[in-house]
Amino acid sequence: MTTFFLALQSQTELKENPLVYKYVLAIGTIVIILFVLYRIYLIVEFQFVSKFKKPLYNHFYLRLKKLSPAQNFILKNEFSFFKKLSPKNQTYFEHRVAQFISKHQFIGKDNLQITDQMKVLVAATATMLTFGFRRYNIKLLDKVILYPKAFYSNTNQQLHKGEFNPAYKAIVFSWEDFLHGYSIENDNYNLAIHEFVHAIHIDNLKERGPKAAIFLNSFADIANYLEINENYKDRLVASDYFRDYAYTNQFEFVSVIIETFIETPQEFKRQFPEIYTKVKQMLNFNFAGY
Repeated sequence: MTTFFLALQSQTELKENPLVYKYVLAIGTIVIILFVLYRIYLIVEFQFVSKFKKPLYNHFYLRLKKLSPAQNFILKNEFSFFKKLSPKNQTYFEHRVAQFISKHQFIGKDNLQITDQMKVLVAATATMLTFGFRRYNIKLLDKVILYPKAFYSNTNQQLHKGEFNPAYKAIVFSWEDFLHGYSIENDNYNLAIHEFVHAIHIDNLKERGPKAAIFLNSFADIANYLEINENYKDRLVASDYFRDYAYTNQFEFVSVIIETFIETPQEFKRQFPEIYTKVKQMLNFNFAGY
């Protein structure tokens, strides 16, 4: 009751000051209108995503961030995917790389010094895999830990080249093996892509919204397609196009098929166009020749 009478008192005081009352009323009206418009937008976006299996839009920024000249040079000369983008998309891509670098902690282990090359290439990998979506942040990730070589993991007491640890909100790489993944760009093996897909996959399992719906529903479509088409599934396994590790579990399967999609898209499309189309839909990859 006290709160009710205080509200009445405040309203009475406002009415005694017409200018203040009109100002507060106008602000309240604007807030209500914005809330209603936002709810309408969510409904429209849901309908759009349900029908077309892609976000309503990908890019909207109040201000685009820039990398330092040295970082920009690394992005342009050491990350080949960036070169395939249109000039406009390159601007957006650079902004997202800069955002990733500013929002994530980079930690070097075993006396490894963190360099701009490390920051840019790690950030560019994450940006590439989430570039098809407006909401590109991986909420379960805030740290990047780099070792010089393969490291001992407490997860299973073995040497690892890379891993994603959602409990610690960290992605961990052997820098030597990270670079090796990019040294050969058509062998369908890339450590950085593989581990970032794990992070994105697990993050989407814990999230709601268009990004998670598109990613998870598209993967479910792939799984259902393989289940009802035994001959296709047998041909997939017999082809040796995807390495055997893909069939360990659903998480490894997703990571391996996306590694393959990124590294040899045209061969993927030629051999298994049905799955290629669904992976393209998973990532909303409508750029860079994919």
